[in-house]
Amino acid sequence: MKQTKGIVFDLDGTLWDSSVAVVDSWNEKIKGFPEIDYIITCEQMQGHMGKPMDEIAYAVFNTVSKERALEMAKICMEYENEYIEKHGGVLFEGLEEVLNILKKDYFLAIVSNCQEGYIEAFMSYHNLSEYFMDTENFGHTGLSKGKNIRLVVERNNLKDAVYVGDTLGDYNSANEAGIPFLHAAYGFGSVPEGTPFIKDIRELPKKVKQMMG
Repeated sequence: MKQTKGIVFDLDGTLWDSSVAVVDSWNEKIKGFPEIDYIITCEQMQGHMGKPMDEIAYAVFNTVSKERALEMAKICMEYENEYIEKHGGVLFEGLEEVLNILKKDYFLAIVSNCQEGYIEAFMSYHNLSEYFMDTENFGHTGLSKGKNIRLVVERNNLKDAVYVGDTLGDYNSANEAGIPFLHAAYGFGSVPEGTPFIKDIRELPKKVKQMMG
């Protein structure tokens, strides 16, 4: 029977922490940019994760023109996909067991502000493709995360859905999409007080059942 209840996930800070792999890959490419004389730290990158790709480009490469920043970020992001597909990231403990439980009753999807190929690299390295029935990203559509969430909900005819994410941007995106938000409080960001939350990914099945049944 087709599932009409869905859980749409953010990726970074919600399903995994890829910040070390992302930073390592970017710093490799930055060495080839004569305009840049610094490296990026994990703390800096974690502060940008979840933002649209162009915003990350302008923030990381803020000493050059916006056009050049986008050009350099594109080079970094393309290499980042290759790097992650070979090296992976750090899955939050218990993730696959949780997905295995959830897939029985819910349609599972991922919506991220990432570039094309990033979600696929995540799923490929960690062998998680079987759990996710749809994905969408900023690099593919150029749309806001809220619009991409709504796109996934509508094209899969989900009658009831929740967005799970870790940042204020995720919270605002769920509001834009018109669906409830569940805060992954173990991630990289904070949201308004009173927002439903989980402190561990393994709490998700019980919490979602409370929210959607």
